Amino acid sequence: MATGCILSDYLESAMSLATFDKLGDGSFAGKVPPCQGVVALGDTLMECQSLLRSTLEDWLLVGLRMGHRMPVLSGLNLNGEPAAGEREGLTPRENGPASEPLDAV
Repeated sequence: MATGCILSDYLESAMSLATFDKLGDGSFAGKVPPCQGVVALGDTLMECQSLLRSTLEDWLLVGLRMGHRMPVLSGLNLNGEPAAGEREGLTPRENGPASEPLDAV
């Protein structure tokens, strides 16, 4: 479901791709395959889902802060490249208001 907030939509899209396995001891393992390194373990499926989402959020924030290339999910491109329909030659910052750097908050 689109919320109008690209980060929320991106997280929802990523979580929809999550896979979970029940382990031999009854606990659960989850991962988001397109998001390298996003894994979580939990005693219950609900706990595993919650931990996986938290891990995904941290992975996304750190990746964006460090300038890592993020996978494009459901057409959501967080890489600062012009999306279809944007004026050619302009950066995303020139197409809209600039946000403050994270360390300025």
